[in-house]
Formats: sequence, structure tokens, C-alpha cells
Amino acid sequence: MPIIEVKELTKVFGQDPKRALPLLKDGWSKEKILKEHKLTVGVNKAEFAIEQGEIFVIMGLSGSGKSTLVRLLNRLIEPTGGQILFNGTDVLKMNQEQLRQFRRKNIGMVFQKFGLFPHRTVLENAEYGLEIQGVESKKRTELAKTALKSVGLEGWENSKPDQLSGGMQQRVGLARVLANDPEILLMDEAFSALDPLIRKDMQVELLELQARLKKTIVFITHDLDEALRIGDRIALMKDGAIVQIGTPEEILIQPANKYVERFVEDVDLSKVLTASHVMKKPETIALERGPRVALQLMRDSGVSSLYITDKGMKLLGIVTADDASQAIKDNQTLEAVMQRTIPKAKPDTHLNELFEMMGEARLPVAVVDENEKLKGIVIKGAVLSALAGNADPGAGDGT
Repeated sequence: MPIIEVKELTKVFGQDPKRALPLLKDGWSKEKILKEHKLTVGVNKAEFAIEQGEIFVIMGLSGSGKSTLVRLLNRLIEPTGGQILFNGTDVLKMNQEQLRQFRRKNIGMVFQKFGLFPHRTVLENAEYGLEIQGVESKKRTELAKTALKSVGLEGWENSKPDQLSGGMQQRVGLARVLANDPEILLMDEAFSALDPLIRKDMQVELLELQARLKKTIVFITHDLDEALRIGDRIALMKDGAIVQIGTPEEILIQPANKYVERFVEDVDLSKVLTASHVMKKPETIALERGPRVALQLMRDSGVSSLYITDKGMKLLGIVTADDASQAIKDNQTLEAVMQRTIPKAKPDTHLNELFEMMGEARLPVAVVDENEKLKGIVIKGAVLSALAGNADPGAGDGT
């Protein structure tokens, strides 16, 4: 079950906003509803599901409805219609006490403006959410210190906010939310007020934090590069409606319409696509097989080299047709003639990081996991094809 499931979630601003619901169902546009009924559609029948531990990015230009949508999830703005299910429970049916507990225990929000108290220390700011809940002093200090440590602010507990950089202040705001240990983090343009270098550092730190804590994060941004860098999936909004939901690769390679296509047209694909996206299945041979078998497999597969692995698919080396032919002449084994120096990359290596390696190597790049298990190979043709917008990872051959 998804941790959050949203069904036809709608927000209309104006007098008697429910008048707009049947009009939206009949396909009326936002502009027509505003013109004829003086009602403003903020969010138009949004539907999506978010899995536990996922970073789900909602993005769009100013006025697209993204910030309104995120505030509907915790009912800071009351929806006009639809459903918000948290672990199967409808948030819209919660009474005020249930909603208060939901906000305190299950869902936390980090805003663009840090909202720190200038007269309080970093530790006191991080404790604030626990303090208003009535958590005992010793316990809240312990939780706040743990949260500050998790965001890299250990040792800064007694500093005041004006002694910190913008990025550090935002980390205090994040720690204040993490101290409550919510299952879901809502982050509304959380890094937008930071300068570009600090903003990029915060994006990296968020991903590192997520790798450790595995929170469910709903991240709002107008910055496509930011969305592509941190999002597991992206929901792109226009005029209050979600126009496409997909992984960064799907958004870039398979835009749903002309609007999405124009939105992503200037993105450098090499900084987004990874080795796992373009790798193809390698032709392999077990180390104990002989050179004659290797040559026959190369003829059958139409390749000029084979990757040598053990029984667990751990990469050991590579043998070319010339190597195998020489081994037959000299009555040698594959182990004696195989090449052990192979260009290698991890599955999450971005394509722009492979260019120099591929330019210098005459062999394809082997894609291996942390245990050196062979996952695939990357050849120049597949990279060029992907950068041209062709999602086929099998372009070219494996020679």
C-alpha cells in the first residue's frame, strides 16, 4: 500500500467553490471557470500515489499549483474535493484532534523561509516543535541533538541563527522537523532562498540524509535541474493540473505532450542519464571454459570479445578473439590470456562522467555493482543514441 494516495484532489478558491466541481468534471478549463463564475482553480483533480521511502518531486512554474497541492496534503489548505489517504486512512475525514496528531507525529513541513527564532540557540530552535507538544525537557534536548547531528550541525548547538550561513540555517529548520521523527517530510521550495552553490550542496546533503533515514519526501520546486537531481519520480504541473508523472528519465525521454517537451528541451541529458539507463546485456563466459568455446560463442553472438566471470557473475576479465586464437596456438587457458584491466563504472554513474573513460579505452565500459558483479556494458553507440533522445540501450554492438 502506498504511504500517500491522492484521488481527484481539488482546490477551488472563491465563494461557494464546490460549484466548480461538476464543471471540472465536464472538462471546463481554469480560464473559463474564472471568467464565467469568478472561481480560481488552484488544483484540478490531482491523482498520484507515493511509496514509502520515495522522494516525490512536484514541480512547475509559478502559479502552476504546486505549493497549493503540498499544503492540501496536511490540510494547511482545506481541499474542495477528493481524497487524501495516509496508510489507507482518509485525512479529510480526520477531526481537529486527529489532524493535530497527524501533523505532529506523521507529517512534517520544511518551508522556504527558515522561520528560526533569532533570540534562541540552534538547539532551542531544533527543540521548538517538541516543546510546544509538551515533551519533557531532557527528552526533547536528546531528540533535538540527534536531529542536529543527522544534518551535520553537531557542535553548533549553542550558536545563534545569525552566526550561521543560509544553508546551515535551513539545516536547523530541517532538524526541527526531523526531531519529531515524522514518516513524511513536505519540503516547499526549501532550497530556493539559497545561493546556487549552497543550494547544490543542500541537494547532495538531502540525498545523503535520505540514504540514511529513508524518509518519504514530497519536494516542491520550480527548478528542473533540482527536480532531476533529487527526485525518484516527478509530477509536472500546469494550470493546477498534473500533466505528467514519471522518473526523471521518463520525463526527459518520453515527454507526455508539447508542454513537457518544451519544459525539458534545454536539459543536458548527459548530466541526468546514468550508465544503468544505456547499458546493454554483455556476452559472458565462465572462467573454466576454454578458448575454443570462447571463439565459438563470439562467432555465434557476432561479437569480438567476451567478459569473463565467476559463477556469481563477478567480473574477472575480458578475452578478445585475438587473445583466444593465441591461447589455442599456445595451448593456454582463458585465465592465462584474459585482460584484467577493464574500464568500469557503477550503475548510477552519469554519462558525462564516462566520456573521458570511453575516449581513452578501446573496450566498452563494464557496469559493476559494489561487489564487482557484472550488470551490463556501455558502448559508445548507446551513449550517443541516448543523448540524441533515443531510449534504446541496445544501439550499436558490444565489440
